[in-house]
Amino acid sequence: MKWSLDAIRKSMLVYAVTDRAWLNGRTLAECVQQAVDGGATFVQLREKDASRDEIIRLSNELLPICRKAGVPFVIDDEVEIALEVGADGVHVGQDDMACERARAMLGPEAIVGVSAQTIEQALTAQAAGADYLGVGALIPTPTKPDAVDVTFDELRAICGAVDIPVVGIGGLNKNTVSKLKGSGVDGAAVVSAIFAADDCGFAARELRTLMEEVVR
Repeated sequence: MKWSLDAIRKSMLVYAVTDRAWLNGRTLAECVQQAVDGGATFVQLREKDASRDEIIRLSNELLPICRKAGVPFVIDDEVEIALEVGADGVHVGQDDMACERARAMLGPEAIVGVSAQTIEQALTAQAAGADYLGVGALIPTPTKPDAVDVTFDELRAICGAVDIPVVGIGGLNKNTVSKLKGSGVDGAAVVSAIFAADDCGFAARELRTLMEEVVR
């Protein structure tokens, strides 16, 4: 299925990035189900320590949940696995498989997201065929302690420089997403703000309400 630019932009609002380290015995599938039921609008499977077989197994569990909810499902870095399982696309970093190569492998209908920290990186990704940008880290976070920090002014400049959607990432939760207001972002990418919550559905619902105010 081909996601339009407008549909991708709307799906950025509450962008859930998985991390099983926060689940405390719960399954990722049940937590993702709660999250999309509560209002998560996008799901990225990002399990850096998982084996290839585990990523395939998790993808096959999560993809039907996302399909039923009408929520895009992408896999972090693993272009070949995304192609194999029929995911909606991938998210690649500056040091991962190049956007152009991912697009060539997955085809024109796939969603290809790219991490960016500068205007130059953002414009390069857009020119290479990226469908959206993940910009951060915006606030110091234990999830990515070595990530390059992006200031509010830099975030706003990136949003103003590109035509594709931008999702902010890094240290965002119910107490910090308000800092995105006025930046031009289309949504917030969160990890522990959903998956460390006792009730992932409630957490996603709360974030969605907050983000609807931020992007107005």
